[in-house]
Amino acid sequence: MLKRRQYKYEEQEQLIPLINEIRRDHPRMSARDIYLKLQPSFMGRDQFEKFCMDSGYRLKRLRNYRVTTNSLGVTRFPNMIKDLKVTRVNQVFVSDITYFDIESETYYLTLIMDLFTREIVGWSVSDNLRTENTTIPALIMLIVLRGKVNLKGAILHSDGGGQ
Repeated sequence: MLKRRQYKYEEQEQLIPLINEIRRDHPRMSARDIYLKLQPSFMGRDQFEKFCMDSGYRLKRLRNYRVTTNSLGVTRFPNMIKDLKVTRVNQVFVSDITYFDIESETYYLTLIMDLFTREIVGWSVSDNLRTENTTIPALIMLIVLRGKVNLKGAILHSDGGGQ
């Protein structure tokens, strides 16, 4: 029994330099992802995660303080696609905005997708959330790509943010 425990301890100790090396290259990698990368034959996933937590590899949860939706003063429209069966191209387009960071700068990515084909048909990137820099350029790209005539009766659905 004592030898088995000693052997298990030695195996676990061999993991520490490997985990340190992965964390040096990928500081935000979770214990589960590290387990999938290493796949130690002598330890299951849950046991590996507990070992990581007990060994001080817990990640602090990063808080997201960015807001990409300002709905103050926004006119609400009914959800026209809730029960709609999408049957053709150019019938329904969906749009949303997300963000990404490059170094210390935040950029906002607006995407418009044809719901039938799942093709991105309009997009724009901006360093701010103003409508003239996000949604409108993506919408113009959609109109140019698909043609104004082909968009008659089309629905553009979004989350209802201020843009």
